[in-house]
Amino acid sequence: MERIVIVGYKPFKGKEAELKEFSKSHWKTLRDLDLVTDRKPIIMEAADGIIVEIFGWKSKKAMEEAHSNSEVLEMWTEYSKVCEYVPIGTIKEAENLFSEFTPINENI
Repeated sequence: MERIVIVGYKPFKGKEAELKEFSKSHWKTLRDLDLVTDRKPIIMEAADGIIVEIFGWKSKKAMEEAHSNSEVLEMWTEYSKVCEYVPIGTIKEAENLFSEFTPINENI
């Protein structure tokens, strides 16, 4: 059964552009490895520069497989050089009934 996830990435100072580029290829890499669904991700930016991504893993098992896949682990290592993961509840926009963000992935 598909699992929808929402993740927040807070870029390190000076790494904002790199994080946006990684975000645009993240889903494609997972898709090539047959770990996510065909559902296109939503990638957006909060006012403070935090990137929020919403996408669907194929299953709980696919999520677990990602954590032992060398290509995925390498990609996540690169992410760790440009950002830290943050709980979505800490993002200012999440306090609003209708949380507004700027889209950044129109062409995935």
